[in-house]
Amino acid sequence: MLAATGAGTLLLFAAAFALLQMSLRQQRLAARMQICRGQAPVAAATRQDMMKGAWSRGLAALGQMILRTGLLSVRTRAELELTLVSSGLRGRNGLEVFIGSKIGLLVGLPLLAMLVLRGVHLPYGVTLVIPAAASVAGLLLPDIVVRYRRKKYLQRVALGLPDALDLLMICAQAGLGLTAAIVRVADEMQDGHQDIGLELALTANELQLIETRRALMNMGSRTGIDGLVRLANTLLQSMQYGTPLTDAMRSLSAEMRQDTLVRFEARAARLGVLLTVPMMIFVLPCLFLVVGGPAAVQVLSLGSQ
Repeated sequence: MLAATGAGTLLLFAAAFALLQMSLRQQRLAARMQICRGQAPVAAATRQDMMKGAWSRGLAALGQMILRTGLLSVRTRAELELTLVSSGLRGRNGLEVFIGSKIGLLVGLPLLAMLVLRGVHLPYGVTLVIPAAASVAGLLLPDIVVRYRRKKYLQRVALGLPDALDLLMICAQAGLGLTAAIVRVADEMQDGHQDIGLELALTANELQLIETRRALMNMGSRTGIDGLVRLANTLLQSMQYGTPLTDAMRSLSAEMRQDTLVRFEARAARLGVLLTVPMMIFVLPCLFLVVGGPAAVQVLSLGSQ
């Protein structure tokens, strides 16, 4: 069993190494072709960047091999793609790199653990548990990283949403249409809040390619943020019932500002409860010493007499 596992691991790493060497060879050939054509190769592409890109392509090729086997169902694959998109990872081979990273860490971390423990004398059970734990950690580590990135990305998008709504209302008051207003706001938000600008730019591209209703629904479902869902529903209702876009944006902006104030008030109300434990740990003992210290000294002095 162990021999078969080791042989499979060696074959997997041999395939990954071959893919890496093939990718590096293709990059060198592309650079030589540029020189032969009289074009200067890109100077910014350092060897480190080339290695990083080669590793990414190698992991993508490994992930593509796993996806072709059909181990992942269509529903699971769609959920993973949606999670990566809502994390801001919209690369061409994002899902393949993610799957390849999971497989690479699943195999690589146990091998690394076995190499580290090779000269260490430990009980037999411990030498089996540590590689198994490293394998589980390697399988879960990409999920933890993606979950952390998704949380931070959604926080940044929600932080820039009120400003984007204000700019969208100004564009609507200036007489711009829905698509033109979203494009202009997406361009203006690239400097201050790049993440919400990226979401709006993606929505603007979808508005030019697919129907408006579907593009607005995608804007709300892509990240799942309540503000974007409400914005999409407001725009759809405005288009359906003929409500002026300015009035819809003004009412939605007022509602979101009120929700923000309510959240701030809720956090402020929790402050007293959160300060109770530090006060009990750091303040009350000092207060007891100051109040009861002299009385304790007097009691001790009377007892000594």
